[in-house]
Amino acid sequence: MIEKHIAHESAETISAVTTALGEGAVGIIRISGSEAASIGNRLFQAASGKKLTEHPSHLLVYGHVVDENANKIDEVLAVYMQGPRSYTAEDVVEIQSHGGLQSLKTILALTYKLGARPAEPGEFTKRAFLNGRIDLVQAEAVMDIIKSRSEASLKMAVRQQDGQLSKKIKGLRRHLLDIVVNLEAVIDYPEEDIEEITFNKVSEGMEKVKQELAYLLQHAHTGKILREGLQTVIVGRPNVGKSSLLNALLSEERAIVSEYAGTTRDVIEEQLLLGGVPLVLVDTAGIRQTEDYVEQIGVAKSKEQLDKAELAVVVLDGSQPLTAEDEEILTAVTGKPCVIIVNKGDQPQVNDLAALQQRFGADRVIPLSAKTGGGLEQFTDWLQTYVYGSEHALSGGAYVQNVRHENLLREALISVEDALRAAASMLPYDCIVIDLHKAIDAMGSITGDTVQDEIINEIFSKFCVGK
Repeated sequence: MIEKHIAHESAETISAVTTALGEGAVGIIRISGSEAASIGNRLFQAASGKKLTEHPSHLLVYGHVVDENANKIDEVLAVYMQGPRSYTAEDVVEIQSHGGLQSLKTILALTYKLGARPAEPGEFTKRAFLNGRIDLVQAEAVMDIIKSRSEASLKMAVRQQDGQLSKKIKGLRRHLLDIVVNLEAVIDYPEEDIEEITFNKVSEGMEKVKQELAYLLQHAHTGKILREGLQTVIVGRPNVGKSSLLNALLSEERAIVSEYAGTTRDVIEEQLLLGGVPLVLVDTAGIRQTEDYVEQIGVAKSKEQLDKAELAVVVLDGSQPLTAEDEEILTAVTGKPCVIIVNKGDQPQVNDLAALQQRFGADRVIPLSAKTGGGLEQFTDWLQTYVYGSEHALSGGAYVQNVRHENLLREALISVEDALRAAASMLPYDCIVIDLHKAIDAMGSITGDTVQDEIINEIFSKFCVGK
């Protein structure tokens, strides 16, 4: 299990380039493991004449990388970080060279000659987890930081790495463990007069954990959106201004705009930040009945995008009454996350705005003019409220932004609810304990306390080499 990984991997020293490949001012090679210090001493020649490890730990040292014949390879800075005060909690050496491909390739090859092996994807972070420096949530947050699409998602990922979500989940898990201890005391010592007191505490404690889990899941969509972007599709019949809206949001002429219906025949996808919310925005062909074969393909793609979107932005022409095609689209989005944009607000309005507001809610129907930009600010405000809530910003609490975490939290919540029902039905305490153990294991899988080896390997295989 996890202990086997530690014993196996700490015996091997690994190395990799930790900076992005390509030409750059600086490139960094990291060496980690029991032989890191020895390899660093042999390939690095300090200007001071001392060995690298004769300098204080964590101190950048100036010198050169040299080959086995003492030929200088590159002018570098090197640092030795004695474990456990390092990224992996092992002995680590980092070489900061010039960022040319040949220089990095040559230095990396030298580390292999001297006894290191190539690091696998995510292996440095994996070792940090296996060596107990970080938990699994903090490890996964490393990739979230790298892939952050907005300032908000970066802040959330940093909180994850600091352990904010881990502390919350570990606290809830510890609370359930305490309840299990109390229940098992009643089971093992039935002659003691503690059953009624324990049952009251158990009921209150489980209800509290249930509410905390439900709160985390309630806000999971915010974390997922910030991590991956909100999959948003713009739909409507032809010539209502879908492409004009896309261009207005992007502040550039990305899509062709014409007074002729059917101009957009394929899917156009763009990524943008709108009010701090990362969007994966898809403009689609107008949905209508048509004899044009190419346009039919575009309409089919539009319907496909609508089915899988997380948010539908339905565009209507405010200068015209609703058509049968409009009604077909409105029916398709009923009950789904959507917002209705009544476009062409710069023209005399014919569309029944009040009827639409009564049907979809006043906040979800927004008059707008893609031509003049009027109403764009209102749409941005609505979007911020939809993602962040009424405060339009992240609070300081813990957020779930990982599908794996969300699924496991949902499993834990279901198990706690089952335990509460068992308690309410006065079932034997053994039944309650079984359900609580399921919840405890699910939460342990999030932080890495009870996770299986194959899950660990799968998680870190998604990391880049060098991280």
